[in-house]
Amino acid sequence: MSIKNVILSGGVGSRLWPLSRKHNPKQYLEIFQGDSLFSLTINRNKRFVESLIVISNSENSKIGEKWLKDMDKPVLSITEPLPRNTAAAIALACFAADREDILLVTPSDHIIDGDSFYEKAVNESLSLAKEGYIATFGINPDKPETGYGYIEYEGREVLRFREKPNRETAIEFVKSGKFMWNSGMFCFKAGVMLDELLLHDPEIFKTAKTAWENRNEDASISEELMKVIPSKSIDYAVMEKSKKIKMVKSDFFWSDLGAFDSLYDYLLRNGHPVDEHGNMYIGDEKKFAQFIGMKNSILIDTRDVILVLNKENSQDVKYIYENLEKSGSTLT
Repeated sequence: MSIKNVILSGGVGSRLWPLSRKHNPKQYLEIFQGDSLFSLTINRNKRFVESLIVISNSENSKIGEKWLKDMDKPVLSITEPLPRNTAAAIALACFAADREDILLVTPSDHIIDGDSFYEKAVNESLSLAKEGYIATFGINPDKPETGYGYIEYEGREVLRFREKPNRETAIEFVKSGKFMWNSGMFCFKAGVMLDELLLHDPEIFKTAKTAWENRNEDASISEELMKVIPSKSIDYAVMEKSKKIKMVKSDFFWSDLGAFDSLYDYLLRNGHPVDEHGNMYIGDEKKFAQFIGMKNSILIDTRDVILVLNKENSQDVKYIYENLEKSGSTLT
């Protein structure tokens, strides 16, 4: 048995555009005291594991090499030619491991603080995985966040997974004290997850198995085999159906930094300046930026784009990205 950290690194981070681009997604941005979210993920988890499995697209895998070349642990890089969501990625990781191996699955674009709390949660998840359970990490919510999924729970038991709610529902969730944020982090034996995948979504199991068995020498998957794997999240494919799920209640600080309001809060906690009205400039520190008649606004300044938004409209940035992508713009 070996413990492996499966790092999911295929995303673009469209809600952090224009900082995050296809050629440099948010997990590789070196804006965290000189580190990237990708490198922080590696360093956070390497003490718990014997090796790494990194799953990314062809462009991301090239960017990630910078942080992997000096690793003192074995690294397997699996390259997906097109995105097929988390169920496909996790299935490929499971097929790449031995059935008794324990996989600690972590996205590469989340920020986590609180080492002792994180260590406690990971050790609890490893214990549950050894007992044959699939552990999911629930984060204690500190606000009615509409950008996260929720887990309804009782003790370690997961009652049900809930989709991203509207604000009124999110407020009810937080007030009830019966819900955790769904972090998208998991821990399980590879064989247990494969058995549950075969039971609850045999199509993903079979197509992912075929894709892995016919992989290229560099562990890349052909586009022809990848595109036939159904595109589903692991939540839809397994977590919402399995009877083997246990929740680890986690007290460490966590954010998926999925939008500028989350990035704003993180940067503020770490001393990034704001003016007396809560306005924040993110860009060239040598530039003078002044806000007049605005409150809680964010100005993002890159080489080719200036974006100004109110903090509460952070989730809407993805629509700008989607429109630019549809038009074939080079700004994505």
